[in-house]
Amino acid sequence: MLNALEVFTIVVVGVMVGVEFSVAFVVNPILKALPEDSGQLGRAHGGRMLGAVMPFWYIGSLALVAVWAVAGWHDPGAGLVVLAGALLILSVVMSLLLLVPINNRGKTWTPENRPEDWKEQANRWDRFHYVRVAVIIAAFALLAAALA
Repeated sequence: MLNALEVFTIVVVGVMVGVEFSVAFVVNPILKALPEDSGQLGRAHGGRMLGAVMPFWYIGSLALVAVWAVAGWHDPGAGLVVLAGALLILSVVMSLLLLVPINNRGKTWTPENRPEDWKEQANRWDRFHYVRVAVIIAAFALLAAALA
């Protein structure tokens, strides 16, 4: 049963990492290359869509890691699982304090109501997101190493 939990957790976290990586290094660069209104509207739509799903995904991933840490407490990789959990907690805190406030503003913007500094805010979100992606990649790598 623990093996199934470990594999399921790694798949859930891994897919989340893949989505966030693609947002950082594929989707947002594509949106930046579009004409101003199109790129901004795309970011707003993405913010609404992913903003509705990602809280559940992040918290669900963290819950799965916590269950794994408790269930496998005496396994050799337990320390790595706990460290991965700590990194996922960091990613949630970063999200709540740094990314969500910008996303909540940006998802309501249209070409008619966006602020003058909308590009600066989007770039700030991107920088914070790069750091968050690095944190969740590290958590994913620790989970994979815990199985080895």
